[in-house]
Amino acid sequence: MAANTEELKRILGEAADLRAAGAVLRWDQETYMPPGGAGGRAMALSTVSRLAHETFVSDRVGELLETAQAELGGEDPDSDEVRLVKISKRLFDKERKVPGDYVAEFSRVTSLAQQAWQKAKGESNFPHFRPHLERVIELRRQYAEFFAPYDSVYDPLLDDFEPGMKAAQVKTIFTDLRKQQVALVQAIADKGNVIDDRLLYQRFPEDKQLAFGMEIAQRFGFDLNRGRQDLSAHPFTTEFGSGDVRITTCLNPEFLPNGMFGTFHETGHALYGQGIPERYDRTPLAGNLSLAFHESQSRTWENLVGLSRPFWKAFYSRLQSTFPEQLGRVDLETFYRAVNKVTPSLIRTEADEATYNLHVMLRFELELAFLEGSLVAADLPEAWNRRMEEYLGIAPPNDEKGVLQDIHWSLGYIGYFPTYCLGNLVSAQLWEAALEAMPDLAQQIERGEFGGLLAWQRENIHRHGGKFEPMELIVRATGKPLSAEPYLRYLRGKYGEIYGL
Repeated sequence: MAANTEELKRILGEAADLRAAGAVLRWDQETYMPPGGAGGRAMALSTVSRLAHETFVSDRVGELLETAQAELGGEDPDSDEVRLVKISKRLFDKERKVPGDYVAEFSRVTSLAQQAWQKAKGESNFPHFRPHLERVIELRRQYAEFFAPYDSVYDPLLDDFEPGMKAAQVKTIFTDLRKQQVALVQAIADKGNVIDDRLLYQRFPEDKQLAFGMEIAQRFGFDLNRGRQDLSAHPFTTEFGSGDVRITTCLNPEFLPNGMFGTFHETGHALYGQGIPERYDRTPLAGNLSLAFHESQSRTWENLVGLSRPFWKAFYSRLQSTFPEQLGRVDLETFYRAVNKVTPSLIRTEADEATYNLHVMLRFELELAFLEGSLVAADLPEAWNRRMEEYLGIAPPNDEKGVLQDIHWSLGYIGYFPTYCLGNLVSAQLWEAALEAMPDLAQQIERGEFGGLLAWQRENIHRHGGKFEPMELIVRATGKPLSAEPYLRYLRGKYGEIYGL
């Protein structure tokens, strides 16, 4: 490899090291840091974020990228080196437009906002969080202006999470999906309350929930030699490199699915992180450039596997032995139908598959509104509650179960929510491709065997890391461009069978 390309990789590695250090600080902030550390942690994160940014967007990196492109001009366009330079150049060109002072201030503000959100959520006290949110929104608008002109103020933010995607495209996808999902939910509602899920609302000791969740995570393939699980106010996955991928979960002792399926979900993210080749560590290729793809992996293991009948044929007896008093007399089919009951719910992370996307669409509309200035932060609780009634026919009793339920806005992740819905679409399309490659996949899962599915993901998704743009990768993996039809087929087939539609 040419000397200039080697120097480029060295500097990219230094920037990655600084970002990893910042990620460790954020992980600790959400898991073990005492509340009194908020101010000092905010400043530490501000400094580390600024240094990482300035290292990555330095003049020398720009020069090396130009030189590397020339040096690699005749190489295989899919080689690691060519893709590394291509992806790094895209990120460099975007981040170069953002001043280091902005990066430092944004990191400081969101670190404090996260702590304020956690306190506000616990007290159901939106006014406590409101000034922090107002500052975050102000900074996100300022960020968008670095990339003007744009079609929508939302576009530069969405591009950070889903490269190349525009707000107009999201609107089109959501408009069509909403019609079809509302029709499905209505058809289910017309059947009446035919599924009893009260069995899920019992006392489930947290230590047993944790133990069962981690047992399944390891069966899925989560390597505890390179990962761990902790508790946090909102579940998340963070990666410091392929050898250190951590998940957290949030338990509800009175509702089993919350922590259990949350662990399955985060395990899907972690399997992706642990499957990225070690040779990509400390480079932009170690990151996933599409949150929809990352979400597709978590939704696969949470929903397509974890909520399936074959999965529970393999593991329901194990769950019964973990909670004999609560589930010992409940038969498999009753449990399966209970965890798949379709009913409007207040909490996004607890929503069933048929209504989940409606939660995401609600948040997307609110984000657009406050970025465009037609909605101010002070009016968010009322706007949230109004849309909840419009979309799902229910109203939150307080802000904890309403506008404060998600951590994302406190972290500045505005533009993130659409990727949850897009991830559902990607997961179903990848699932159909996996089924075509492994027609006996359901039988494998029923035997408690997940190696075939994980191997397929490793080969078609994980091993590429961040080498390919998301819409390019979906074609490589499935042979087709992204479509909502596989997801709709999945929903109609599954819930048609459960509800006799």
